Amino acid sequence: MSDQYSVLGKAPQAEDLKKLSSSNVHLKISNLSAGYGKMEILHNLDLYVSKAQSLCLIGPNGAGKSTILHSIYGFTNIFKGKIEIDGKDITNQTPAEKLKNYGIAYILQDNSVFPDMTVEENLLMGGYIKDKTEESYEEAEKVLQKYERLRNRRNQPAKVLSGGERRLLEISRALVMKPSVLLVDEPSIGLEPRYIQMVFEILRDLQQNEKKTIILVEQNAKKGLEFADIGYVLVSGETAIAGKGEDLLNNPDVGRLFLGG
Repeated sequence: MSDQYSVLGKAPQAEDLKKLSSSNVHLKISNLSAGYGKMEILHNLDLYVSKAQSLCLIGPNGAGKSTILHSIYGFTNIFKGKIEIDGKDITNQTPAEKLKNYGIAYILQDNSVFPDMTVEENLLMGGYIKDKTEESYEEAEKVLQKYERLRNRRNQPAKVLSGGERRLLEISRALVMKPSVLLVDEPSIGLEPRYIQMVFEILRDLQQNEKKTIILVEQNAKKGLEFADIGYVLVSGETAIAGKGEDLLNNPDVGRLFLGG
């Protein structure tokens, strides 16, 4: 039997979600209710993801997927519950503290490159809260050595990049802080198919070879679940279905609702 938790009418419980993660839980959310202003969007949410594991959040618009990323990063009001990294409570830390002290980086879904700055300058902006500027230069140089597409354009303004290259630059800029957790919001949005493939290959490389923990929100549910180790299906601020990515791809309920099946 596949590890899939969704008995119709019964949402997966915390212990079910924990089984999808290994014993080495890196990031944990317990009983979280959060939202914006006084409006609660997430209700009693639990989440477990291990070191170097990927988790994809799918679901209809307004289900609370991006609110999970925002809550982890520190952009929401948290009404109750707890967010932990390696057992340390980080619930009320600021985004800057989370990035600097706990290695949590957030990659926005909209085009956030600075078009008139060069590719290299954009990368260096990723290290803006580092105490030592030379570290930012070192990390930016590593990124440029790794990605030829960026290296060839290092002194050109970012506006000359294609959509896929811009997304690569956004991801790479986050790497300058040497994060352990990448929160990725809609990596494929607005991209041509060949660039979508490229972006997911880059994320896979970061997970497998650099041991990054990746939590992503992806509107293209099929792509997201093909990529991720585990998937949560969100409905109205709660996890309705959870399972291994490949199992959710084959789940007729998920297929009917989100995969066009």
